[in-house]
Parts: sequence; structure tokens; C-alpha cells
Amino acid sequence: MHHDLPTLFQIIFTIVTAIGVLMQAFVLLGMLLALKGALKKVDEIVTKAEEHVVPVLQSTKDLLQDISPKVKVATQNLVDVSLTAKEVSQNAKEVSNTVRAESAQMAVALNDVLARAAVQVDRVDEMVTGTLASVAHATGTLQKVVSGPVRQIGALLSGLRAGFDVLRKKEAEVHASADGDHFV
Repeated sequence: MHHDLPTLFQIIFTIVTAIGVLMQAFVLLGMLLALKGALKKVDEIVTKAEEHVVPVLQSTKDLLQDISPKVKVATQNLVDVSLTAKEVSQNAKEVSNTVRAESAQMAVALNDVLARAAVQVDRVDEMVTGTLASVAHATGTLQKVVSGPVRQIGALLSGLRAGFDVLRKKEAEVHASADGDHFV
């Protein structure tokens, strides 16, 4: 019987190993079935994703292809506008500097014109004052020159008139006495 022991151990060992392998096979079979179910669910998810995500990706791709040239044009337009704005800004700065310089020159010229005008006004004032003084002097002299002889002529005429009046009165008295009291 001692001899039978190793065989018995071998048989027991073989049976235990067979049971272990069988259990392992069942576990693997269970894993296979679980994995099949999981793969089925993953396949359904992939199918749904393909149904929904692929059209979204395609429309996004189409949109990007459609928008890409427009974005490039808009970017180029922004660059052009930026350059134009920079040129306009530089031109405005140059115009501003030119206007400042011209206004400074205009101020100098205007001040010069005003100074010359003030000198001319003073000259004209002196001329008018001199002319008025000369006219006043001439008027005074003319009054003296003319008024003296005019008074003399006026006095002479008054004297002649008085003389004629005296003569007329005498003549009238002579006629009145010659007529007598017959006055018609």
C-alpha cells in the first residue's frame, strides 16, 4: 500500500488540478460572457457616437472650411484697417503740426499787420488833426478877412440907405406942401 500512496496522491492531485482548471474555465467563461456584454454595450455606444458625433464633426469641419477664408479676409481687413488708421493718425499729426506752424506764422503776420495799422492810424489821426487845425485857422482867417470888408460894405450900404431915406423924406415933404391939402 505504500506503493499506492503516490498514485493516490497523483490521482487526488490530478482531480484537484482538474477541478481548479475547470473552475478556471468557468471563471474565464464568465469573464468572456461579461466581456461580450460589455463589448455589446461599447459597440452600441460607439454606434450612437458615430451617429451623433460624426455628423457634428463633419459639420464642424465644413463650418471651419467655410469660415477659414472669411476669417483670413477679416484678419487681412483688420490689418489693412490698422495700417490705414496708423497712416491717418500720422497724417493727422502732420496736419496738426502744419496747422500749428501756420497759425504761429499767421499770428506773427497778424501782429505785424496790427502794428502797421496802428502806425497808419496814428499817421491818419495826425493828418486829420493837422488838417482840422488848418481848416480852423483858415476859417478864422477867412472870417477876419471877409468879415471886415463885409462890415465896411454893410456900413457903407447902411449909410447910403440912410442918406437916400433922408432925401426921400425931403422930397416927399416938398410934394406934400405943393399939393397942399389935396392928397388923393
